[in-house]
Amino acid sequence: MTATTDVRSARTPRRDAPATGPRRTRARRSPVLRVLAESADLALRNLLHLLRNPGLLIACLAEPVVYAMLIGYVFGNSLGGPAYRSYMVSGLLAQTVAFTTTFTTVGLARDLEQGMIDRFRALPISRVALLLGRTTSDLATCVASVTVTTTCGLLMGWRPHTGPFEVAAGVLLALLFSFAMSWIGVFVALVAPNIQVAGSLGLIWLFPVTFISSAFVSGSSLPGPLSTVAAWNPITSLAGALRMFFGNTPPPGFRMQHDWPAQHPALYTTACSVLLIAVFVTLSTWRYRTRTSR
Repeated sequence: MTATTDVRSARTPRRDAPATGPRRTRARRSPVLRVLAESADLALRNLLHLLRNPGLLIACLAEPVVYAMLIGYVFGNSLGGPAYRSYMVSGLLAQTVAFTTTFTTVGLARDLEQGMIDRFRALPISRVALLLGRTTSDLATCVASVTVTTTCGLLMGWRPHTGPFEVAAGVLLALLFSFAMSWIGVFVALVAPNIQVAGSLGLIWLFPVTFISSAFVSGSSLPGPLSTVAAWNPITSLAGALRMFFGNTPPPGFRMQHDWPAQHPALYTTACSVLLIAVFVTLSTWRYRTRTSR
């Protein structure tokens, strides 16, 4: 009888014993680490969902090829030929990372419409983690789009004329800007009533922002106030920073702008990216809270 009691006592944990194992580790985990871990799990979920439904990914990867062919060969011959095609690759990369915003918008709007966000609300998940998981997974998609765009540029004759560190710095700057633009896409998805409206809103503002810039033409050639808008457009500064990092010079006859962003393109792009992240993380978190509380 005594032996049986001892065995039961050994198997039954004491109530006043300190917690051990995963529960104790989770309790001691800092809020920042918890948000990062939850974001990583949700980002992995988004990527797995994307692999099982690859239609949107195929469209995202085909888009840079279409723009490379159209701008490089349909318009490029009248703007400088091979010299212009080498020059325009940086603008094409800037456009590619900006257009991944629509990928974020459509993906989040789809989750909202299908009720996935309501299911996540039933779990003890941070609001920021849910949105951060979306933007992080779309950053991985942006890497694939940048790879496709770079491959198109290499096939068209573009070559960087600097070292690997400068090229890596340019790519990292482009990804930082893409991450910032993704948060705009998050906010657009949260204010749109459905996925159809979200898809339209995600594109309707991107076209003027992308093309009223020096991504593909000289901003100095734009009429009136559009030239000033192009000079301070972060798409212009990103394209200029990439050309600086890659060592690509403009073709003959291109009039260069000499505003402050043109003189400090990397610094201006970084500042705009940080500002966009700070503003739209705040707005997106607020909008997510008000939308999902209904």
